[in-house]
Amino acid sequence: MSENGGPPATRDVVDTVLAFARTLRHAGVAASPDRVEAMLEAVAHLDVLDPSAVYWSGRLTLCASPDDLDRYDAAFAAFFGGEAPRLRTPAGPERQRVVQSAPIESTGGSEDGGEPADLATRASGDEVLRHRDVGALTVAERDQLRRLFALLIPAAPMRPSRRRRPGPHGSVHPARTVRRALHDGGEVTRLMHHRARPRPRRVVLLIDVSGSMSPYADALLRFAHAAVRARPASTEVFTIGTRLTRVTRELRLRDPDKALAASGGAIPDWSGGTRLGEVLKAFLDRWGQRGTARGAVVVLCSDGWERGGTELLGEQMARLQRLAHAVVWVNPHKGRAGYEPLTGGMQAALPSIDHFVAGHSLAAFEQLAGVIDRA
Repeated sequence: MSENGGPPATRDVVDTVLAFARTLRHAGVAASPDRVEAMLEAVAHLDVLDPSAVYWSGRLTLCASPDDLDRYDAAFAAFFGGEAPRLRTPAGPERQRVVQSAPIESTGGSEDGGEPADLATRASGDEVLRHRDVGALTVAERDQLRRLFALLIPAAPMRPSRRRRPGPHGSVHPARTVRRALHDGGEVTRLMHHRARPRPRRVVLLIDVSGSMSPYADALLRFAHAAVRARPASTEVFTIGTRLTRVTRELRLRDPDKALAASGGAIPDWSGGTRLGEVLKAFLDRWGQRGTARGAVVVLCSDGWERGGTELLGEQMARLQRLAHAVVWVNPHKGRAGYEPLTGGMQAALPSIDHFVAGHSLAAFEQLAGVIDRA
């Protein structure tokens, strides 16, 4: 109920459910449109200020299989800021009863039993936070953003492989067709087909950890951790500044905070200078030319400040473009109104960039994940 005793605005509830469904999709739960409509119909008959009612209405309508349940619980806790309600194990043969969850938002009610915050208020706060510049967040907002980053699961781009598998369409498989004909008495009754089996395309992230990028380094490494967690065998992560450091191994730790702490201990040039041309050349000489960048989607995250010569950066970017399947440059400043890539490093790199995107907010990182997936 709202403060004036009437029901919450229908539009706010719809926006809340749609935002929650989008969070679920990032967490790996399909949350198809028909299931979202089913949840909307369910909450229309429930008290939306009751966390338990909201939890079970979503769980019973949005989850399609047992594999979705853990992801749903994590998404619910991160989105609404409360513990997911659980079934209490009964002491006797009594039927199980639903346990009330923690309040959706502790700031919405008073200690003497006041009403909890409106569901839409909490959701709208998360929506605003998704679009906030991560370099200007408070400590509390950064903690909240970390929970949302933990739900981000970037999809890996796919590529066709030489290996083929049976399929209803594709080129004719002569050997299988002949075997099928022999099985049918020597007459060809059906053509057997096979097609290329898709495989994940390698993704390489080069993250600038120089002083000018320090407000965004934490968010960039959390995005890298999400990418490594989703595809550990086909994702490589390096940090760049005054030297090149491979941090893929550290980011394979399951816990995001432990992974970032291990990465920070492995990076010797954190918040130092920037020598993009020299470091990119070192990457290509040692890793890229030998196969790491060949046919991969290479994502370079930097603001483009270059302390060395820009000619070397331009040469190495052209070299990288010849090796890679696609080159994506992520610049946090691109999300600001009126931004123009006027720095020498950006001017040198732009001719060799396939996709130039922003990287200043969670919403921008979600769009980046889509760019990588479609590259």
